Amino acid sequence: MENEFERIPLIPAPILKANRVHEPYDTRFRAAARLLQSLWRQEQGLPVGYHRNREGKRRKLGSRLNFAAAKTGANFIDSGAASLVRREVAYRELGAFIDEGRLYGNLLSSQPLCFNLFGPLKLDRPTAEAFFKRLFPDFVAGVEAIWFEHSPGRGSPQYTDDHSAFDVFVRIITTTGESGFIAIEVKYSESMQEPISPLRPRYDEASDSVGVFIDHMATELREAPLQQLWREHLLSRVMLQHGLYAEGRFVVIAPAQNTQCGNAVRAYQKHLKSEEPAESGFQVVALESCLDTLDAVGAGDIAAKLRSRYLDFGLIDRVVFGE
Repeated sequence: MENEFERIPLIPAPILKANRVHEPYDTRFRAAARLLQSLWRQEQGLPVGYHRNREGKRRKLGSRLNFAAAKTGANFIDSGAASLVRREVAYRELGAFIDEGRLYGNLLSSQPLCFNLFGPLKLDRPTAEAFFKRLFPDFVAGVEAIWFEHSPGRGSPQYTDDHSAFDVFVRIITTTGESGFIAIEVKYSESMQEPISPLRPRYDEASDSVGVFIDHMATELREAPLQQLWREHLLSRVMLQHGLYAEGRFVVIAPAQNTQCGNAVRAYQKHLKSEEPAESGFQVVALESCLDTLDAVGAGDIAAKLRSRYLDFGLIDRVVFGE
């Protein structure tokens, strides 16, 4: 039976308003995550930022940093990660889209989470190798490189004829000694109902040719909440068809308590001929498991910072019930 304390509580509007995070259209998880980011910001002594609506009107939003704090790299877990972000932004791939306003100033965004989780690993190759070998023991024998916002060919009809890219891309040596990759999509508070991309004929061709779908023309794959998963999974499989790598997996990382994301992933898996990652090239990993793995490979200080920042929903319970 489910433990009620494993669920995210419904947060009373007065508490959300008091912390400047009352957004009526937030999902249950997103409201809690937004409040958690505001509480973290306050604990760090960081000044609140602003949200500007379509009419240009500004209002304070607790899950944002003000411009001055954002410029210092305060959205990142330490100075090393902040320095890495500046270099990654400066040397990003041609055509790569990085919303610098969100990256530096939006505490709730999954983009800074990518850098906070994988940035320290890029800076520490031995820990990165231990992390990925432990998290994917059947697949990873070594780590060669970690890239952010990577695509093999934006806009190229050889791939998916769009600008899809992976949040994080890890080039590896597989357990069979071949070249491989782990292409990662990181979600935090997303509901998976975000706007979808226009459909392209290339999607149908690729969906057929990669051979992993029960019905490659299924309508559900082309709509929210599955379309983004489908497009990025296609991109990862087409890379293998072009011989860029011998093996590869598309991996979704998200908090276990983000039920909207979890439901979308499970719905997507039902469209695959096999749920075995070695066969489908698709895998799901909970954010919590990533932090447990950091603990296990000796990076407990990073794991603790990330838990406090992104997953300490016990703090929400204490705020709501005063305990």
